[in-house]
Amino acid sequence: MSRAPKNINYKALGTKGIKRYGPYIYEEFIPELRWPNAGKIYKEMADNDSVIGSILYMTEMLIRGIEWKVESAGSTPEDIEAAEFLTSCMHDMDTSWAETITEILSMMTYGFSVHEIIYKVRRGPNERNIKYKSEFSDGRIGWRDLPIRSQGSIDQWHYDENNELKCVTQVAEPKFNRIDIPMSKVLLFRTRVSRGNPEGKSLLRNAYRSWFFKKHFEEIEGIGIERDLAGFPVLTAPESVDIFNEDDERMVALCTKAEELVTSVRRDSEEGMLLPYGWKLELLASSSSRQINIGDTINRYDKRIAITLLSDLILLGDKSGSFALSETKESMLAAALQAQVTNIADVINKKAVTQLFSYNTFSNLTGIPKIVPGKIQSPTLKELALMLRAMGLDVSKDLELQNHLRHILGMPILSEKDFKDIYVNVQEDSNKSDSVDDNNAGNNTHNNANTEDQNEDRDPSDRSFEQNDMNYTGGEM
Repeated sequence: MSRAPKNINYKALGTKGIKRYGPYIYEEFIPELRWPNAGKIYKEMADNDSVIGSILYMTEMLIRGIEWKVESAGSTPEDIEAAEFLTSCMHDMDTSWAETITEILSMMTYGFSVHEIIYKVRRGPNERNIKYKSEFSDGRIGWRDLPIRSQGSIDQWHYDENNELKCVTQVAEPKFNRIDIPMSKVLLFRTRVSRGNPEGKSLLRNAYRSWFFKKHFEEIEGIGIERDLAGFPVLTAPESVDIFNEDDERMVALCTKAEELVTSVRRDSEEGMLLPYGWKLELLASSSSRQINIGDTINRYDKRIAITLLSDLILLGDKSGSFALSETKESMLAAALQAQVTNIADVINKKAVTQLFSYNTFSNLTGIPKIVPGKIQSPTLKELALMLRAMGLDVSKDLELQNHLRHILGMPILSEKDFKDIYVNVQEDSNKSDSVDDNNAGNNTHNNANTEDQNEDRDPSDRSFEQNDMNYTGGEM
């Protein structure tokens, strides 16, 4: 073994340069979007805006629809056993795996998601203590849960002398106790990592400016519609009443009442007003159209919001975009979401899975198994057919390939026995028939011609599929 040179400096001299003062992060240049105030704004954007809400719901459903599986590091019995153990841990938690992924996806709204790793000893389903209750009784250490720690309850980030994040402080309702959670027990998911910022970057951050203007324009539009319907109220006092005399307390009080009255004019089921003699109320109606169409302005900001989230496909058909581009836009969204899903899997595998196997003994492993997400966007029937034709593959001779295609298309999986009965045995019988036909080919030339004429008249559904037919459209109706 060669010795390492003694003149190498292994100490880091510089830092990542994150803008941090004590336990607080100041990477955001807009004060309103710094934590904890940022959490309130992002929550309002997600829960109160129809476009943002529909986009977040669409992305959540797309990601929830994928299949998560475990891949072993090798093909040895030990590797297979380790993969089965990891699979059992995924589905033996207090919260289902799908619900855990949904909680993790809150990082898209807030930029980050903190989850604590809680373990248990698997001593069977009859145990009363939650530390030991499990569907399995092998005595191994498994995951009890990976619960979220609400973004709104995260108060501080603590660093050590080497500028490495060591723990996070939570202040949660109802007791508001300060709890320090070491990073060794934490899974930190972020949509984007920049200079090690633990708060990441919300996917809504780039849509904030558009949302801000859209929100205020919608309020102005609502007020304008109401005023156009009800009219602009004007209250006129009698000539002998000087309501703007600030030296007379009675006039000041009367002016205040008049302002309350004129600003509260509404058209509803209980409309009506009683005025003393000499007072006059008029409703002025608009006599001209607006120079700016505020509806088009709001639609423009809706489109900008959708574009920043790569989800403007939800606006197709609403004077925005073309259906011809829908497949391209869908592919871009699927690729972006696939990257986020891969990011989630990487965090889980790097810390949670590695730590889990350090607490359990497995001998002769090729490596630690890992959790792998499925694909968000599956190939279409047309794409599969064209690929099989281009590669010259015959699915009737490959059980594994056919079952994979059946899984993609949502069809039942064939067993080896059924595959042999349907394809192998039928093919052998077909080969025997072809051999007999070849021996009698010279005697049946005339009959074959008659048979071809009959085949042209029979039901097209009885004809066999020809892979070389260039008019094949992959089953499109």
